[in-house]
Amino acid sequence: MTQTTTPQSKQIANHGVPWEDAYGYAQAVKVGDTIYVSGQLSHDAQGNLIGAATLDAAGRPSGFSNMGLQMQATYENARKLLSHFGATFDQVVEETLFVLDVPAAFAVAGEVRRGVYGKTPRVASNLIGVSRLAFPEQLIEITFRVDLSVAKDSPA
Repeated sequence: MTQTTTPQSKQIANHGVPWEDAYGYAQAVKVGDTIYVSGQLSHDAQGNLIGAATLDAAGRPSGFSNMGLQMQATYENARKLLSHFGATFDQVVEETLFVLDVPAAFAVAGEVRRGVYGKTPRVASNLIGVSRLAFPEQLIEITFRVDLSVAKDSPA
């Protein structure tokens, strides 16, 4: 017996920011019931960073006080991508936060994430400290995996 499978098509969503074409990638890709969201950051519609960190003489962030602002804006950009596919944060099954300063991220992550996911977030989450992100003023980047077979508005 021979089994034939039909390839599933990929649907993509983008924000329309300059680095999508410059680097050559999609912000989100949907295949079947799964959405893979590329690393999101805190930019506005024109691609300007929201809460950009001030840089020191060496070109590194001189402080991390904007971590919460950048984190909130990053989740908002992810929300826009999810809504393109009719999805919500209720259907996120995994997220990975890449941060320049782990203590600064931990200090704000609980409150910000509860604002996104509700009182008891039901999502696998990874918080990883890194030495550099795409833009020098960037403090955080978040990726997501979304399962559309998960019911929206599931109990928290």
